[in-house]
Amino acid sequence: MSILSVFTESHKFKTHFDDKIGTQKMEARLIDVLYEERHRPLVILCIGTDRSTGDALGPLTGTYLSRLGLPKLTVLGTLEQPVHATNLAENIQYIQSTYHNPFIVAIDACLGKMDSVGNITLANGPLKPGAGVHKELPAVGEVHLTGIVNVGGFMEYMVLQNTRLGLVWKMSEALSDLLANAYIKTRVS
Repeated sequence: MSILSVFTESHKFKTHFDDKIGTQKMEARLIDVLYEERHRPLVILCIGTDRSTGDALGPLTGTYLSRLGLPKLTVLGTLEQPVHATNLAENIQYIQSTYHNPFIVAIDACLGKMDSVGNITLANGPLKPGAGVHKELPAVGEVHLTGIVNVGGFMEYMVLQNTRLGLVWKMSEALSDLLANAYIKTRVS
């Protein structure tokens, strides 16, 4: 099965972070993708900043994953060393110069509709970080995971600043569990 065939049904797979059946299906889809690309070094790029509650989804996820100590898994973007708008290009260059043909999974928070808050999305193709706050940043990743942390459409920076930490915390736990399980099932023997 190729990476393209995994996403032919739908280019995006979305489920609420606490929907066990939905997250199991998302994990199965991620397992297919990681298995197909198992010969390439895997880099999880967690984008965001610890200076904004809503935008901390990536760094929190990266911190959880890093603490698991999974062998040969590269995680960039943690609470201590976040990957954000001012250093994203530098981190992309580091990945490309350090790893031969890396498979990058990008993770970021995003804003959405009221009834989508709490959903996580797995999609093929690069992530376009900063789009929700009208920033032009380099696209990155061959697949990406996003978490809808709050409602978008008006005063995005203020909305991100006033996002509930409890929601972001639980979503980051769910994302790190999803990624860790898929990684273990495809990369750890």
